[in-house]
Amino acid sequence: GLMSRRRWLAASLVVAAGCVVACSGGGDRTGGTAETEQPTSDPTSDRALSGGEGTVFDETATAFSLALRTLPAEDRRAFAVGNNFFNDNWVTAPASTTSRDGLGPTFNAQSCSSCHFKDGRARPPAGADDPELGLLLRLSVPGPDGRPMPVPGYGSQLQDRSINGVPGEGTIKISYEERPGTFADGTPFMLQAPTYEILEPTVGPLPPDVQISPRLAPPVFGVGLLEAVEEATVLAHADPDDADGDGVSGRPNRVADARTGGTSLGRFGWKANVPTVEQQTAGAFNGDIGITSEVFPDENCPDGQPACQAAINGGTPEIDAAKMARVTFYTRTLAVPARRDVGADDTSDGEQLFAALGCSSCHLPELTTGPSDVAALSHQVIRPYTDLLLHDMGPGLADGRPDGEATGQEWRTAPLWGIGLTDTVSGHSRFLHDGRARSLVEAILWHDGEAAAAADAFRSLSASDRAKLIAFLESL
Repeated sequence: GLMSRRRWLAASLVVAAGCVVACSGGGDRTGGTAETEQPTSDPTSDRALSGGEGTVFDETATAFSLALRTLPAEDRRAFAVGNNFFNDNWVTAPASTTSRDGLGPTFNAQSCSSCHFKDGRARPPAGADDPELGLLLRLSVPGPDGRPMPVPGYGSQLQDRSINGVPGEGTIKISYEERPGTFADGTPFMLQAPTYEILEPTVGPLPPDVQISPRLAPPVFGVGLLEAVEEATVLAHADPDDADGDGVSGRPNRVADARTGGTSLGRFGWKANVPTVEQQTAGAFNGDIGITSEVFPDENCPDGQPACQAAINGGTPEIDAAKMARVTFYTRTLAVPARRDVGADDTSDGEQLFAALGCSSCHLPELTTGPSDVAALSHQVIRPYTDLLLHDMGPGLADGRPDGEATGQEWRTAPLWGIGLTDTVSGHSRFLHDGRARSLVEAILWHDGEAAAAADAFRSLSASDRAKLIAFLESL
């Protein structure tokens, strides 16, 4: 039913964010049919085109699930096929549905959409009986050079579910500590800091130096556009030594590229630890669903798990190159919804505050894509509100786990486009990498490190100015 589906929903690291001001409804504006509509010639309309010319005008629960408006008809078939594979549940092998068998043996989800419900963001479980669909725990122990190494017996990710006859690796317990605070005008607020425990570990006790990093499934729309931003464009905004003295020192993550065997610029994941949409997709199939591919051909069965290693697989690889290409194409060509309420007094004032507080130092309002093999992604002016770079966000948000060249306190600037439609699509308002923030306001208040000055400035705003800033974010 609806509530059980809602439990699956999904939440992302936004480096700014809240639901103090509800986004105004779109009944009188463009709705679900607007995929074919042309934007108006209104001078503010360019600012509404968050995802370039392929932006879709949809403010409903399907806002994150539409193809680029400029995607030609001959490509929409591939998009539709990829969408089916994204939504289909994988089943245990051997099965009559040989094209979708090979689940697990251990896993976190049975389909991509289990975690990315309606292509949106996940949220943390609401209680002990709520499945952690969309939340996973990265695991590691420090290697001799400080780099993360797989945990003996467990690997690099906790698999809390499994097929019949194979034990899962453990269950996740989340507890929260309340942290009160006060705005400069005396208004109180309450943050909640999560702690993660792994109960009933099945492959022996976890080592005392285990590193646990919670990650929630982020929205998947717009990733093809971010992939098409040229590396030089990203690097032009990097300032690793804070040469300009503004306290913000974004730097790129260089990460292993599974296709080339070398390193490439990281763009995706909470720590920009994945270079391409294909590798992100293949990595999720392998790590989250237990499905092998050309990119990641090995089953996720560490030493110490004999039942996992003895289980029947669904072929080698379990998802063939053609299906992987379709799912990758689908995610690459998911459109970004248009910004709403452009030019309204509160959103315009909020936009100015966003810049004045320094939020746009990391959440860059505008980027331009380079050439792409998908024409609809090429040479687009986009408004994702990210620089795709790593920033030190302070000890409060730190997971203590390095990733590529990212430290345990660094995170990629999360894109903010579409963030105001989170509740509409996903039925919740949970933000940041682990969903600890229950509103955009709380997400901003968690900012520290390089973002400390911006967060302090937000705390000093009047209640009406805080509401304007949130109204701007809700319009994205």
